[in-house]
Amino acid sequence: MAARNALSAAPPHAVELALSRLGGELCTARLRRNLTLDEVAAKIGAGRRAVADAEHGKATTAIAVYAGLLWASDLLADVERLAIRPGTNKARPWPGRRAARAPAGLRGWTMTSDRKAATASSTSPFPAPCRR
Repeated sequence: MAARNALSAAPPHAVELALSRLGGELCTARLRRNLTLDEVAAKIGAGRRAVADAEHGKATTAIAVYAGLLWASDLLADVERLAIRPGTNKARPWPGRRAARAPAGLRGWTMTSDRKAATASSTSPFPAPCRR
């Protein structure tokens, strides 16, 4: 069993709420696509338990599982906007590091998304069915 740290044992209330809300939205997105936990787990290469933990907003679930679920639900572009510098289309480099370059075969390609900005989950007309 992995060692538990203070953040996973007792995350700040705001973090706990955000993870719970994200998990509920991921569960709702999966159900709207008529996918089972097993189907989504196979698609992202994770276990069924990891997907269920993410949908419950568990703080110890790996960020890769959350990112995989966002990708499987076609919601990853919304998260990618967090890395864009305001007023530009360029990703923010880490302090003291150069920005990563795309592989040679992909240079010149850009990621685009037709999705409109997602509304806050509190204004969603649909209840999140996957709450604990």
